[in-house]
Amino acid sequence: MTLGDDGPYLWSVIRFLVASMSAALCACATDQVSRSEHNELLASLRALRAENARIEARLEKLEADVKVATVPAAKPSAAVSPKPVAEAPAVKEPVTEMPALTVVKLKPKKEAPPRLSTEVDVVEPPAAVLSNVGDGSDEPRANEADDALVEQQFQAGLDALKTGNPEGGVAQLQQFARDWPRHPKADNALYYAAVGLMAAREFKDAENVLEAAVRQYPAGDATIDSWLKLAECRARLNRHADARATWEKIVSSYPGTQAATTAQARLTASPASRKD
Repeated sequence: MTLGDDGPYLWSVIRFLVASMSAALCACATDQVSRSEHNELLASLRALRAENARIEARLEKLEADVKVATVPAAKPSAAVSPKPVAEAPAVKEPVTEMPALTVVKLKPKKEAPPRLSTEVDVVEPPAAVLSNVGDGSDEPRANEADDALVEQQFQAGLDALKTGNPEGGVAQLQQFARDWPRHPKADNALYYAAVGLMAAREFKDAENVLEAAVRQYPAGDATIDSWLKLAECRARLNRHADARATWEKIVSSYPGTQAATTAQARLTASPASRKD
C-alpha cells in the first residue's frame, strides 16, 4: 500500500469522526444530558485526538520513507579507477647449496722401523727335544702307546691290593702318582695307597698320603673319600679333636653328600666308644 492510496482515506475518516463527535456534543447539550455522560464524551474526544496525532506522525514517516526509496542510486564515475594493490615483496629462498670443502690429505710420518738384532742366529730345536716338551710341568709327554702302559701300571697296583699284597700294591700306586702327577687317576692312586696302609695298620703313613692327596688334588674325584679316611686315621691315632674337626669340615664343605652324612654320624657318636 502506498501513501497516495492511504492519505485521502485516512483524512476522511478523521474528519468524519471529529464531525460526529461535535454533533453528538451539541445534541447532548441541547438534550440536556447528564454531566457524567458529558465527561465521558470529552474523554472519548481526547482519545480520538491522540489517535489522530499518532496517525499523522505515521503518515509523515511513511512519506519520508517513500521519498528515500524513489531517489535513484548514484552511478560510479567512469573516470575513477581503483587503486592497484601493492604486491608483497618476494621472499628469498634460503640457500641450500653446500659450500665447497677443501680436501686435506694427511700423509703419515715416514719413520724408520726399529732395527732387529741379528747378532744371534735363530735355530730350530731338534725334533727329539720338541717331542718331549709338555705343558710346562716336569711330567714327560706320553703318546697313545704310553697311555696303555700307564693304565697297566695303575691297574697292577689295584690288583696287588686285591690279591693280598698290600705292600706291593701301595708301592706301585705311590710310584704311579710320582710318575704321572697330572694324570686323572693320580688322586685315586694316592687314595688306594692310603687304604692299603690302613689295612696294614700303618695309620700315620696313611695320614701323610691322604694329606698329600687332598692338598695336591682339591678338586679330584677321590678328594671327599680321602677326607673321610683322613678323619678315620686321626681317630685311630687317638687324636679325637683333630678327627672331629675333620668331620666338621666335611659337613660344611660338602653338604648333601653321602660323605657329609657319614661325617655327621661320626660326630654324634662318642669318640670314647671307638676301639683300636
